[in-house]
Order: sequence, then structure tokens, then C-alpha cells
Amino acid sequence: MTVWDRADGLLRYLNKNSIRLGDVTRFYALDNTSNLTTAEELLAWTASEEISEIRTLAEYIDGEGWAKFKSTPRSGSSGNDLLELMLLPLGYKRLAELDGANSDSSQGFVAMWFDSSMAEVYEKGIEPAIRDSGYKPIRIDKMEHANNIDDEIIAGIRRSRFVVADFTSEPDKPCGGVYFEAGFALGLNIPVIWSCRANMIDKVHFDTRQYNHITWETPEELRDKLNKRISAIIGDGSYKAI
Repeated sequence: MTVWDRADGLLRYLNKNSIRLGDVTRFYALDNTSNLTTAEELLAWTASEEISEIRTLAEYIDGEGWAKFKSTPRSGSSGNDLLELMLLPLGYKRLAELDGANSDSSQGFVAMWFDSSMAEVYEKGIEPAIRDSGYKPIRIDKMEHANNIDDEIIAGIRRSRFVVADFTSEPDKPCGGVYFEAGFALGLNIPVIWSCRANMIDKVHFDTRQYNHITWETPEELRDKLNKRISAIIGDGSYKAI
């Protein structure tokens, strides 16, 4: 995840953790044994390994005016400062912008190589990951329709909450359709989640390689990583199992 994705993840966590406007999330700079759940959730939602990373992200979103960050030294705590974060109106505005188009949509559009070698990747990786996150996966080749296929693709993307674009392909034969569908979604402000099999990532076009791709080796690994990425970047959908 980029630093911006991680900052957005922190905003999403603050929003989830704020029952009322003005609620404050508290944690500590060093020792969070008394506040373990919050610390673990903060690390997970921001893809961080250390609380020091959360502090840096907190300073960033404070500087952007999205949240108010406060650090209070504690007597005799040897640097274990009390850290506090409160989501501000501009933070809520930022989250609304991130939601982009189709914020009420319950479907995720899948753009990928429709080859028999990818059947297991879809059935054991992409499809269950989207369902695990509370959304319905839409793959155009599995839909019944009587219209032009390109029209159906465009309509399907327009109706979707996000697009999962996997760039795995034959060596030296990139899937142009996946690039088109990802670009079309970006133009509509629909979030794109990028992925590619690890041994193919170096073949992804340099124009899109800048995006943070999920790299995977097995369908099961893709399922786990994709589920976490959807939940962190998009948020859980209405079909999320309780």
C-alpha cells in the first residue's frame, strides 16, 4: 500500500471507531498492552508493523486537516506518550471523495484474463474474496446478455462499487481489455484494486506499474490479500457475513 492508501486506511478506522462526532481514539507511543485491541486494529488497517508508523500517518492526516492529532507526555512513562486522534469534518469529506461513484453499489466488477488456466484463480481466489468482503462479484463472461459485449462491460463497470483488475496474462501478451477496463473505471472515479501473479509483475506496463499491485502465487494467497485490501480501501459491503 502507498502512504496515501495507508493514511486513508487510518481515516476509515477512525470513522469505524467513532460512534459519535468528536469521538477520540486513544493509544500509546510504545506500550499498548493495556490497549491491545485498538493497537492491533490500527496496525492492520494501515498495513503498519510499528506504532511509530501510525504516529507518522497521524501527523500526516493532522497536517491535511482531516483529523486532530494530540500527543501528551505521561509522567514517568519513559516516552510512552498518550496519543489521541479525532476525525474532523474535512476527514469525513475526504472519505466521501474516496467512496467516489456508486457508493451504494453492492457489486465488484472483475477484469481478468479469461483463460482456462485462470479458472481456479477466480473460483478459489477472486470470487470468494469479493464475497468475503460483502460484495457480489461480476464477471462479464459469466453474465447472460443479448447486447454488444463492449456495451455490457461499460454498463457493468458503471454500476460497480469497485473494479478488481488482475494483469496476469500469457508472457509478452498483455490483456489489453484489462487495461481498458481499469482505465475506464479510474475515469469514472471508481476505485481499482490491482493484482498480478508474482512471476508476471515485471511484465506489467510501466504506465500502471506505479500502482500498488497485490502480488500472489496461489489462489488462496490472493483470496486473503484481496479480501483485506477491499475491506481496508473500500470497506465491507452489505452482504458481509455476520
